[in-house]
Amino acid sequence: MPRTTPKTRRKPAPTKARPRPTTRGSQTGRPVMQILDILGRRWALRIGWELRSSALSFNDLQRACDDISPSVLSQRLREGLDLGTIDRDKEGRYRLTAAGRSLSQILRRLDAWSQRLTAKATRTRRRA
Repeated sequence: MPRTTPKTRRKPAPTKARPRPTTRGSQTGRPVMQILDILGRRWALRIGWELRSSALSFNDLQRACDDISPSVLSQRLREGLDLGTIDRDKEGRYRLTAAGRSLSQILRRLDAWSQRLTAKATRTRRRA
């Protein structure tokens, strides 16, 4: 009887953060659903938020994101590089591209909205 070797499982190749023709939870494939799929990945928006004011090294970015695991941070940075929202400067620090800065402006408006909403909810609870 010939001897066979057990099949080894390979890790799947990392997926690029490019919008896909179909998106989880969407039958339409609309661009907004595709980008929400990418931005909805854990830590994606937080990384963009931390890069909004200045370029950061990998270690500085990891600390700014409450010690996100290095593997997750690497994956999200690769996705940002692939998507075109993040690039690296001459010193190797990560920074937002023009597309990333435009997303940052949206996040700033979301931050202002969330503060207004929270303040309104706090006032409502005090009256009750």
